[in-house]
Amino acid sequence: MAQSLAQVYVHIVFSTKHRRNILADAAIRREMHAYLASILKALESPALLVGGVGDHAHILCRLSRTATLAKIVGEAKRSSSKWIKTKGGQYAGFQWQNGYGAFSVSYSQVAAVREYIAHQEQHHQRMTFQDELRALLVKHQIEFDEQYVWD
Repeated sequence: MAQSLAQVYVHIVFSTKHRRNILADAAIRREMHAYLASILKALESPALLVGGVGDHAHILCRLSRTATLAKIVGEAKRSSSKWIKTKGGQYAGFQWQNGYGAFSVSYSQVAAVREYIAHQEQHHQRMTFQDELRALLVKHQIEFDEQYVWD
C-alpha cells in the first residue's frame, strides 16, 4: 500500500497532581479544555471533545499516524501546565499527575464516549475520579496496582 491511512480513536484521562481541584472555576476549565484541544490539533491528533471537572481531564481524539501516544499526552500536559501558570498566581503550582490512562475506542463507540465526556459534571456528583478510573481500567481489562496509580 503506497499510502498510510489510519483512523484510531483514543480516550485519554489524567488528573491534576494529587487530584487537586485546581480547575474548579468553570471559565478556566473551559479555557484549559480549549487549550488542550489546540495542542492536540497541532500534533495532528484532533480532539473530538475535551472535558472533565476540577481535578481531571478527559480527551477523545483521533490518534496521529506519526506521533506516539506518549509523545502526544506528554506534550499536551507539558504545554497546558506551562500555559495555565500564565493565568495568575493561584495556578503557579499547577501540575498534572505523572501518568495517564488511555483506552481504545472503536468508531461505533465514539458517540457514546463523547456523551460520557460531555456529562462529566453530573457523573462526578456520584463518583470520585479514583472510582471512575478504577472502573475504566476494569472495563478495559487493564491490570493495575493501586500503589502506583496515584500521585
